[in-house]
Amino acid sequence: MRTLIAIPCMDQVAAPFAHSLATLEKTGECVISMNIGSLVSDARNQLTKQALANECDYIVWLDSDMIFPPDLIPRLIARAEEGNDIITGIYFHRRAPFGPVLYKKLRKGEPAEKYNDYPEDSFFEVEGAGFGACLVKTSVMEDVALNYGTWFSPLEGYGEDVSFCMRARELGYKIMCDSSIKCGHVGQVTVDENVYKENFREALIKNAGNSETGASNNNDGV
Repeated sequence: MRTLIAIPCMDQVAAPFAHSLATLEKTGECVISMNIGSLVSDARNQLTKQALANECDYIVWLDSDMIFPPDLIPRLIARAEEGNDIITGIYFHRRAPFGPVLYKKLRKGEPAEKYNDYPEDSFFEVEGAGFGACLVKTSVMEDVALNYGTWFSPLEGYGEDVSFCMRARELGYKIMCDSSIKCGHVGQVTVDENVYKENFREALIKNAGNSETGASNNNDGV
């Protein structure tokens, strides 16, 4: 079993990420590769080519501003060996309201629906996810390339990782989330599940007060 740990990044990485990377447990043969550049879609395409050239079974995508549990890779691979093709842990946006980087509904030409009410500590299907801590079988990458000629070239109005999700789903692949694999997103604060829950609770209270007074607030805090 061979896995490429693929990291698109700028010229520097966050110190907490470096610590998480250093403490990662490995399963089988794991090779770490970074692609440095400002165009994330191109970095992901180049890392995918490397994984295929080296006959890897899996690509584990890690963003360079993430922290994750040491057993991330064994847990993702265990899910893959159960027959799942694309599996993500759970992490959250760095800005309020800190929603999960998951999509309950993601269809071309339709408004995207974030998965704010995701089931905790569960394994469930999503229609899209960020690739901050995600495993993809290389067989999926091969299939997407054969059908689309690209992996991560952004579709209009969408990021490169979400664009890949759309292509994969059109080919019949399911995207699964294991929300028991909890990751942090490094910003001015490290955003994890507890930060999201507290912020979401405060937003509910604030919105309830607005409803009573007839006021409205569409500011998402970004």
